[in-house]
Amino acid sequence: MEKTDSSKALGKAIECYRTLNAFATALGVPYQTVQQWMKNGVPEKWCVEIEKLTSGQVRCEELNDKVDWSYLRNSQAA
Repeated sequence: MEKTDSSKALGKAIECYRTLNAFATALGVPYQTVQQWMKNGVPEKWCVEIEKLTSGQVRCEELNDKVDWSYLRNSQAA
């Protein structure tokens, strides 16, 4: 089974913390939650937190392409 772009981005975020468990702990979620995200995609409410935790190395747009992040980013600047 080929990884989706979202799961690749999540894998990149996990690499910033070396282990899935360390990443999940940093987010304050059980590691099983992150495993589910690998299969089903990252819920939009977690994308911003992941972008912050990775210092922008993994962006919201990579984690969840179902949200119009460009609109939200532009409205943030206003």
